[in-house]
Formats: sequence, C-alpha cells, structure tokens
Amino acid sequence: MNIQPCIRTEGLIYRYEPGYPALNGIDLEIPEHAYLGIIGQNGSGKTTLVKHFNGLLKPTAGEVWVYGRATSSRPVSELARTVGYVFQNPDHQIFGATTREEISFGPRNLGLSEAEVEERTEEALAAFDLEAYAELPPAVLGFGLRRKVSVAAVYAMRPPILILDEPTSGLDWRSARELMALVDRLHAQGHTIILISHDMRLIAQHTQQTLVLQEGRVLLYGSTREVFQQHEVLQQAQITPPQINQLASRLADCGLPQDVLTVAEFCQAYNRLKEARE
Repeated sequence: MNIQPCIRTEGLIYRYEPGYPALNGIDLEIPEHAYLGIIGQNGSGKTTLVKHFNGLLKPTAGEVWVYGRATSSRPVSELARTVGYVFQNPDHQIFGATTREEISFGPRNLGLSEAEVEERTEEALAAFDLEAYAELPPAVLGFGLRRKVSVAAVYAMRPPILILDEPTSGLDWRSARELMALVDRLHAQGHTIILISHDMRLIAQHTQQTLVLQEGRVLLYGSTREVFQQHEVLQQAQITPPQINQLASRLADCGLPQDVLTVAEFCQAYNRLKEARE
C-alpha cells in the first residue's frame, strides 16, 4: 500500500540571520500515521525543522507542504488545526487561569460551538487523568502535570499531526512512562507523531522511523531499527545508540541479533539462543 506523505519538504533552507544556514537543503517526506523520532546534537536543526511544519518559521528558500498545501502562504492559526506543537517547556505554552480554561482555549479558537468545546475539554481532561485538577491554575501544578496539561491542550484541538519537543525532559521515570503511554495511544488512534528527544532509549522504545540531523542536513533517515545499526555513521553526529543495542552488537559473535532495541527484545533473543543450544 502506497502511503502518501502528510509532510514534505524540498530544498528547505532557513537562516536566522545572514550567514551559515540552520537548515541547509532538507529534502524529506513524512508518511501519514508515522511515529517519527528526530535526533541530533544541539544546533543540528531539529526544532528549527519542526517549526516549519506548523508555520512558526517560514523557509528562507525551498518549500514545505502539509497535506499537499504549501505552508509559506498559510497562517499559523490555520496550520494549528492540522499540526499541533507541544513546546519543550510547558511554561512557554500555558497561560490559562485554570486547567479547564487552558484546555478549552484551543477548541474555542477553532470556532467550535460551546457544546463541542465542552465535549472536547471533558474528553481531554479524562484522557490525561486531569479531572481532579480542572479548576486549579496549571501554574501551581508540578512539572509533570504541567507537561500533561500542555499535551492535553493540543490534543483537544484534535490535530492529525502532533509534534512533541523533548516531552520527557525534566520528568521522573514514572511521569515519563505515563506520558509516553498516552502518546503511544494517540499514535494507535491514528495521529502522526513527531518526537524530538536526546534520549536514545526513548526513541528506540517508541518510534518506528528516525531522522538524524547534523549541521542542518539529513544524515540518516529510515526505520529506527535500521538507523541504530549504523554505529559508525551515528558517531559522526556524536550520537550513541541505546546501551542494550550496543551490548547486542558486542555479542554478535555469540549469535545475538544486532538490531535489538529494547531490553525485552534482548531477553527474547537471548532465550531463543539459549534454547537452540540446549
């Protein structure tokens, strides 16, 4: 089945100021319903790239299309219906007097009826387990809860494409696991997920495709399993694959597959190897 791209870029160049470009000729197709991880060192162009998808930035040269329509002439308010963006710091996004107001703001600005706004708000509160905090100012909530509120506020607008910039940064293990379970569920419901992270284990456990950027250019782009087997290429971008993947690679001579991404996969492969030798 031929899956059409929901986002496509061609010759995308962006300069914050005259001189060296932050993006230097990006050609990219992201298929609909993808679960894409974007990785690279600070300054590689990750956030700059995704800000072109919802119109926060416009190309210096080249073009970006979302569902076949160029973003260069479309306002952010229009693109927000299609591409939801969750900032790295929730405090850069949250401003509502209560959690309920924060979540209802987006749907209301889409011009929906009050009945539809209320329905979407209640659904988002329930989906993210935020009912108990509905009447509290989100500013007084803990960081993990504020992160949930920021994701729920974008989710309530029901954009088919959802971008999350370092969503687990600053979260403890439990909060990060709960948040990513919600993100996985959104993907299962049909959303296209674009995830920026420096956490290679997170990328390995959740994404299906991975894009590696270096100095504003595409270094690697393919399935996450294939990308994390390219150890020498990743080293050029100073990216270290997940530890379990490195361990499997070192044990390749013992029969362990080199494309292992998670501890569960490692254990399964080890048990199969052990049974075969008994």
